[in-house]
Amino acid sequence: MPEFALVLILLLLTTFSFFWGRRRSLVVSNGDTRKLNSLPGYYGYYVALWCGIPALLIFTFWHFFESTVITQFIISSFSGDTASLSKQQLNLVLNEIRNVANGNIPAANVAAEISAAADYYQELQHISSTAITIITIALAMIGATFAWSRIHTQQRARNKVERVIMVFLILCASIAIVTTLGIVLSVLFEAIRFFQAVPITNFLFGLEWSPQTAIRSDQVGSSGAFGAVPLFTGTLLVSAIAMTVAVPTGLMTAIYLSEYATPRVRSLSKPLLEILAGIPTVVYGFFAALTVAPLIRGWGASLGLDVSSESALAAGLVMGIMIIPFVSSLSDDVINAVPQSLRDGAYALGATQSETVKKVIIPAALPGIVGGILLAVSRAIGETMIVVMAAGLAANLTANPLESVTTVTVQIVTLLVGDQEFDSPKTLAAFALGLVLFIVTLILNMIALSVVRKYREQYE
Repeated sequence: MPEFALVLILLLLTTFSFFWGRRRSLVVSNGDTRKLNSLPGYYGYYVALWCGIPALLIFTFWHFFESTVITQFIISSFSGDTASLSKQQLNLVLNEIRNVANGNIPAANVAAEISAAADYYQELQHISSTAITIITIALAMIGATFAWSRIHTQQRARNKVERVIMVFLILCASIAIVTTLGIVLSVLFEAIRFFQAVPITNFLFGLEWSPQTAIRSDQVGSSGAFGAVPLFTGTLLVSAIAMTVAVPTGLMTAIYLSEYATPRVRSLSKPLLEILAGIPTVVYGFFAALTVAPLIRGWGASLGLDVSSESALAAGLVMGIMIIPFVSSLSDDVINAVPQSLRDGAYALGATQSETVKKVIIPAALPGIVGGILLAVSRAIGETMIVVMAAGLAANLTANPLESVTTVTVQIVTLLVGDQEFDSPKTLAAFALGLVLFIVTLILNMIALSVVRKYREQYE
């Protein structure tokens, strides 16, 4: 049976179980719900959960491990010559068997042994599909019958249902934690392998970045230079220029729209401003490379300055324009969330509108404003496309915004483009860069939280 059809049957059985359990509770109470420990709906949910959860768990478990089990049966059926193949050769044979079984390769075009294995593979798939269908439906019916038989007037159905819901909520909340932990560990392990080949001091304090290395011993190539200081400098330079543009402009825009603009101006201006957030970054990259960079180069030439065709200033300016909606929209929402009573109190004490904004509204909205700025900083640090098209790939150690620079994220993408073997310092350097970027972002968040906590306590 197709998986979609089986899931649909499980949903129908679960829905039927709800009404079946609810009706059972009304029967045992003789229609008087006051005799029941819980509302009738909870008894329906109790039966539905017993029907759906065990069957769904078995179905999910089998879905993940079905391919592995079938593959092991196929391997065990191989003759001596095929069984003695290397791991890579064995994977090629298995892929060919799957393609023949799925009809991607005609059986007449392959060896007889492969064709027989493909037939066996189809047979195992049919057996597996039949077995999981029977087991899942039978388990759902057994679970529903068991829960239905345990319904009585003193049963605490609400407590049991809410306990299951609580476990589900905890599992959902744990997904973010487990995912973050998995990302950190995966990056950390690969970064440790990189630091075993390249000293961490050379990476953190080296002034030259040239990750091109010889992959094989007989290949001519550079030994590589993995000093990441030029990358960190370029990232900070471009991000600083972007935030210099985005933070004042976005914050002033939010203050104007929330405190000074008329409803008509606000209703027109805010949607137009937020359109900037929906423009793809590659479009911003084209704008930076084809319009902003030549314009800056022309202005620099008129002033006698030597401006590179790809500069940190062009990338930073366009990135700042892109980030303005993040700052303005979040700050506007936070400022509007400040209670009107605070404004009325300030006006009652004789404060002007400007004084109210500076002394009351901004301190009250400061935690949200700092959160919006943090989001903008993270957006600036993680931006890649604009930097590639407007700032270039040259790892120059410079603080001059008129020169070409590169950033950490750009180099991560560059190192991982194409087919890579994750056993050379060149490729593993991307994980080291990611780890450092993660640590720096974590430190910035901790500093921001401490600042927000300090000002919040002062305001309260």
